[in-house]
This record gives sequence, C-alpha cells and structure tokens, in this order.
Amino acid sequence: MSKLLAVGTVAFDAIETPFGKTDKILGGSGTFVGLAASQFGVKTGVVSVVGGDFPKSYLDMMENKGIDISGIEIIKEGKTFFWSGKYHNDMNSRDTLITELNVLEHFKPIVPESFKDAEIVMLGNLHPQTQSSVLDQMTSTPKLVVLDTMNFWMDIALDDLHTVLKRVDVITINDEEARQLSGEYSLVNAAKKIHSMGPKHVVIKKGEHGALLFNEGNMFYAPALPLAEVFDPTGAGDTFAGGFCGYIAKTEDISFENMKNAIIYGSNLASFCVEKFGTQRMEELTGDEVKKRLQSFRELTQFDIEIS
Repeated sequence: MSKLLAVGTVAFDAIETPFGKTDKILGGSGTFVGLAASQFGVKTGVVSVVGGDFPKSYLDMMENKGIDISGIEIIKEGKTFFWSGKYHNDMNSRDTLITELNVLEHFKPIVPESFKDAEIVMLGNLHPQTQSSVLDQMTSTPKLVVLDTMNFWMDIALDDLHTVLKRVDVITINDEEARQLSGEYSLVNAAKKIHSMGPKHVVIKKGEHGALLFNEGNMFYAPALPLAEVFDPTGAGDTFAGGFCGYIAKTEDISFENMKNAIIYGSNLASFCVEKFGTQRMEELTGDEVKKRLQSFRELTQFDIEIS
C-alpha cells in the first residue's frame, strides 16, 4: 500500500438544512478525506491546524480510525476555523452565513518527516500558494498528486492556481468551477482546456448527478446513488476525494481503468456522508455497509444489451 498525505482544514461547522440545524460540529476537508481514506486501511496523515478550543476527543477519534495526526498543529491561544451555512430546499445550493478563518488565516502547513515521501498527495481546498508549499516539502516526487479547488481561488488567486496546476496529476472540481476555470460551457471542452493547464486527469463532480472522469480523450461517467433522503451535503465532495485517493493508495495503480474504480468507491462513500450531519455517518460506517452499497452501485450501472 502507498502512503497518503492529505492537506486540508480540520474545522468546526454549523449547518442548517430543511431537515434541521446543528451547533458547532466537526468538519473540514482534511477530516472528511481522512475518514474516507480510513476505510481502505492505508497509512493516512492529515496536515492541518486547529486552535486550543478544538476538543481532544475529535483528535482521539481520528487516531482511533488509524489517521496520523502528527501533522495537525495546535495553536493553544488561537481559535479553530469555523464555517456556518444554510442549504436551500433543493440541497444543491447554499448560503454562507459565517466564515471565521481564525488560525487558518496564517496557516503554513508542515509535512511530518514520515510523510515527506508519501506516494499519494491530496491537496485540499486551500490557497494555491499553500498547496504549492506542500509539494515543495516532499523529498521524492509523489506517484499521484490530486488537487481540489473552488471558484473563490479562481477569483482572487488565478495566477497562483495556474502555477500549482502545472504540478498536479488530477484536479477535482464541480461543473460550475470547471466552466469558470476553462471559460467553456461544454464539460467535454472544459476538460480539454483544463488538461492543457497541467492535470492529466480531470474529475468533474456533479453532485446528485454523479461524476465525470476525463483523460486525454478517454471519458468515464459514474452516477450518484439515488437516495431517499439527503440530510447534509457538507463534506460529500471531500469524502469523494478521500475515497478516490484511498482506493488508489490501496491498489497502487494509477491507470485510467483503475481510476474508474476509484471514482465508484469515492461516489459510494459520499453517498453515506450525506445521510447524517457532519462526520457522524462516516465515523460509524462499517466495511460491510460499504460492500453492500457497492453491490447496489453495480446493479445500478451494469446491464446487458444486444447491439445488432
């Protein structure tokens, strides 16, 4: 198995959806990536920063899941990053109510010595310069670098984003972000344009409509599993990325064919994440549940057809 290094936020979220609302609960891209990757038994290290207000019980839970937390800096006099949002009835759009960067404002990630040779690197949704600084610390060239970003960085740090994109193998973004980054409405043309920026593979997430994988003329589509209820979409994209990277780290196969499987595994785990608020569902998820739902995915997507 390959080692997986995940760099992202470990944070507090407060969420309101049509199904209810929460006070401060555990969230953050690094948290969701780590929890998803833990399903594969790979050695996963999370690099992030929290304040002195961050409960030790959360860190203990992550360690108990096999996540290496030596890269999570604790600034005792600081406060943890906090985000609050309210989802609309369609659960696809949301309003940000509060964003408090706190200790994240001056975050300079420090990669632990034991993960500087990680074969798989997941760069969570952070400033592109911060993402680049992580790659600068690696002592060997990773087998696969996966980057997540968003329209905010395209608005304020586009040049820095273009710089780091030259150093990554896979980019994961949603359809709206793909269109903004490329200037193309067609997602096929958007993927071609983004390929030219550096990434060999482009993963475009379409929420409840699944995900697309592009690689130099090859294309693969994975549907999302239809669910009766979606309680909280927060973290679904990061869970998808963690599942994708975790599967690649376990199989040590970065071929396009194997990435198809990774897309399915990522979509499968994301379907669990949305069933409860925050990280709750991912914390209690069992391997048997994952296998059973993978079977549902297979039945959803496989068919026999006679072509005459």
